Amino acid sequence: MEKLKNILDTSGHKPKHGIREMLGYIGPGLLVTVGFIDPGNWASNIAAGSDYGYKLLWMVTLSTIMLILLQHNVAHLGIVTGDCLSEAAQKHLKPWLSRSVLGTGMIAAVSTALAEILGGAIALELLFGIPIKVGSVLVLLLILFFLFSNTYKKLEKWIVGFVSIIGIAFLYELHMVDIQWGAVIKGWTTIQFPANSMPIIMSVLGAVVMPHNLFLHSEIIQSRQWQLEDDVVIKRQLKYEFADTLFSMIIGWAINSAMIILAATTFFTAHVSVDELSQAQQMLVPLVGNMAALVFGVALLFSGIASTMTAGMAGGSIFAGIFGEPYDIADRHTKVGVVGVLGLATVLIFAISDPFQGLIYSQMLLSIQLPITVFLQIYLTSSEKVMGKFKNTLLHNVELGAVAIVLTILNLMLFASYFQ
Repeated sequence: MEKLKNILDTSGHKPKHGIREMLGYIGPGLLVTVGFIDPGNWASNIAAGSDYGYKLLWMVTLSTIMLILLQHNVAHLGIVTGDCLSEAAQKHLKPWLSRSVLGTGMIAAVSTALAEILGGAIALELLFGIPIKVGSVLVLLLILFFLFSNTYKKLEKWIVGFVSIIGIAFLYELHMVDIQWGAVIKGWTTIQFPANSMPIIMSVLGAVVMPHNLFLHSEIIQSRQWQLEDDVVIKRQLKYEFADTLFSMIIGWAINSAMIILAATTFFTAHVSVDELSQAQQMLVPLVGNMAALVFGVALLFSGIASTMTAGMAGGSIFAGIFGEPYDIADRHTKVGVVGVLGLATVLIFAISDPFQGLIYSQMLLSIQLPITVFLQIYLTSSEKVMGKFKNTLLHNVELGAVAIVLTILNLMLFASYFQ
């Protein structure tokens, strides 16, 4: 089946050399970045800044490094094999094992979508007073409209636009506060463990790499794909992909840093502890002004919309991969995956009386599933049968193994903390 049918026709396309070609490759990484700046990250970052000032900024630096390593590696799988992570699992694992692993991936996609839809609904409540459950349905309908009425190229432009708006919003917010840049630089580069900070550190570091993004990146990177039989072309793609991933993750690093900096310069200095998004928006009014609170709500809304779109795309990719097919919004399996993930997430929101508890439950499920996806990725990209001459080197496996172990420990600790 033609890869990414109805998304981008690459037949006969030959890569050009130079900066212009590299700039044309920018895009897939920004879709992954959306998961790095989703409403769940907002809550953790604001809590970090309001409780500990600039001291936990190093978390953003460390988590971004881990994210670059894993996303770069899973994108290699897509470029070299022509398969996304879900398709590769279906091809190279025993049927019972692949279906079990990919089934947990679908659960993770639903959990992610639940948090993203909730984030968008919270923003609608903050901006327009729309009840959470009604807002959740509105977000669902909007996302389904976007996904079913646009090609991948158009969706990419929409999401890049949303990320740009979020970035501009935080530049505006930072312009309005007095930042201690010396303390910021120290926070970025110095690992510190303030008293009672471990739960926040675990939540940020342990949840920053999201399972659905690993599946998604291996799929959408193929929107830039050329002839797989040419090693020179593959190597050039790998180089361009790294530039895209590095650039996009730096954007995510900057936006996440801005969240902590904003919380540190407003809430921490005013001795206000904030752990909910609605509380953060309300507290900005007396501290910075009505416009800052409005910009905060608008940025949160775009974050929720963009991240819900990518969660739906990931669900479609995983479900189609179970049947050995690529993401194709015109195909039945992709449609079932997209609608199933987003629809079930919305139904679960109606079944949960407390939105904050809903976010906690979703993060618990992600904490359990993430190590499964990470170790699946490393297994496949380490296999010569799967990757050929482009399999991971020993150094790559050491780096990826270290990241996987750290993430596993952090996520297990985070999961255990929910029961304390």
